[in-house]
Amino acid sequence: MNKAQHFFSHSEKEKIKEATYAAEARSIGEIAVMIVDSSARYREGEILGAITLGNIAAFLVAVLFLHESLWWYIPLTLVFFVPSWFFFQKMPWLTLHFTGIKRRHIAVRDRAVRAFYEKGLHRTRGKTGVLFFISLLERKVWVLADKGIHEKITQAKLNGFAKMVSAGIRDGNAADSLIKAIYEAGELLHEHFPVSEGDINELSDTLIFEGSEEQ
Repeated sequence: MNKAQHFFSHSEKEKIKEATYAAEARSIGEIAVMIVDSSARYREGEILGAITLGNIAAFLVAVLFLHESLWWYIPLTLVFFVPSWFFFQKMPWLTLHFTGIKRRHIAVRDRAVRAFYEKGLHRTRGKTGVLFFISLLERKVWVLADKGIHEKITQAKLNGFAKMVSAGIRDGNAADSLIKAIYEAGELLHEHFPVSEGDINELSDTLIFEGSEEQ
């Protein structure tokens, strides 16, 4: 099931869409919001978790039922590995415990950059595309902007919007925090990139959803 599509309620989606439209109406900036289940599959975490769980299961069986026999323990680790691997594939949130923080950070960053280009935010006339990228499994948010934005607004400022949304997700207040971040981003865009004659809405204001990534 695509969890991203159901993360916000229908009314929350409409409010986010309205906030995006309102922010864009006062500037030449183009804002998009994308939500994905996860940014990567983290196969190495699945395997490490399966090895750990398989070894624990084999150890318990050998100790409790097979007189602590080493000759049984070793093959049992192989026997338990396969079902343990399937278990971790079905429980990706457990896989994160066997995946490094840096690996997750890079995965979300790279997926956000890819989305920026896949969804055409780099093709706006004024190079003023801004992407709010939310990856649910990792509970991480990236805010990316095109080079036109970076002439006036620093990445540090954009990171502040990302932290605002991340905090809202952790606190169970994701929609309100996202709307607030969009509003504040809109104010900043209005200050540095006010709306000009002939400006059109180049990107849809509707939230973009995609499922888990296979990496």
